[in-house]
Amino acid sequence: MKIAPVVLELKRRGVRQHLVHTGQHYDAAMSKVFFDDLGMPEPDLYLGVGSGTHAQQTARVMVAIEEDCLQFKPDMLVVGGDVNSTVAAAMAAAKLGIPVAHVEAGLRSFDRAMPEELNRIVTDHLSELLLTSEESGNVNLAREGVKPERIHFVGNCMVDSLRTHYDKALAAKPWEPYGLEPHSYALLTLHRPSNVDAEARLRDLLGLASRIAQRMPVIFPVHPRTRERLRDFGQPLPAALLLVDPQPYVKFLGLMAASKLVLTDSGGIQEETTAMQVPCLTLRRNTERPSTVELGTNVIVGDDLDLAGRMVEQILRGEWKKGSVPPLWDGHAASRVVDVLLGAAARRMKAAS
Repeated sequence: MKIAPVVLELKRRGVRQHLVHTGQHYDAAMSKVFFDDLGMPEPDLYLGVGSGTHAQQTARVMVAIEEDCLQFKPDMLVVGGDVNSTVAAAMAAAKLGIPVAHVEAGLRSFDRAMPEELNRIVTDHLSELLLTSEESGNVNLAREGVKPERIHFVGNCMVDSLRTHYDKALAAKPWEPYGLEPHSYALLTLHRPSNVDAEARLRDLLGLASRIAQRMPVIFPVHPRTRERLRDFGQPLPAALLLVDPQPYVKFLGLMAASKLVLTDSGGIQEETTAMQVPCLTLRRNTERPSTVELGTNVIVGDDLDLAGRMVEQILRGEWKKGSVPPLWDGHAASRVVDVLLGAAARRMKAAS
């Protein structure tokens, strides 16, 4: 969702590009179908790195990306987000002297126990171009000593994807197979290690979901990581929840858009709910996307699940904050990203001549 608008904008402008899919997300419902939904071309290279420890995934991507860069000889490597593939590709390119551009730069949770936080920090400080999605990113990078000329506030590419597919997502009516009406249900997602790797925490969160399910249906697309932990713990899933497989992008967007509220530990979903002004409760102690709280519809619940229950009641009474859409979340972020990329390329060509 972050990179698709950039790929399509580069194609529209006739820029030669080489698309690499690392295969870190290897489940078909969380990988290939997203390419189809987003209208992306088939990857030029599929690495298929699969699962493994953080070190194993990072190492596999670094080796493969280095080989590909040596063969393709790109003028620039563009990476998005904060997963292991992001930092691995950035590190491999930087060591080869290839400039790196980071889409969604500068986000910080200030929690280094979160693997993604380490990936963000390292990627940002390896990158020549820092393409930020919200004002906090600009502030964080400046605080860390990044030169202003490297920071470019372009907006949120995920919102580009959302705006492009929003009407199609609602037209699909993905709530109908469950016998539901729009705004009659809650949507739950869980995947972060801090929530699903600790048996007691996961049990408490499922208990919260069960209590909410007494007031309204709760649709729970079960992430592969979460399903694996449930199996490891022998944790029975509450019968009150509507358990579904991970959803394709357009279907999930439709479910989210028509939900009464969303409970999540996903960073991207915090952004998407704010863009659509859907109430969101974040089941974490922090967020790297403060604009969703300061301006948007998101509230951080932390460990206080009783508070979460009270907030659900507040939402049901129609008393939730309305929120606003942060600056430059306007559906044109990818165009600004490509402007920055091409401007940097032109400056390098001029300097070389």
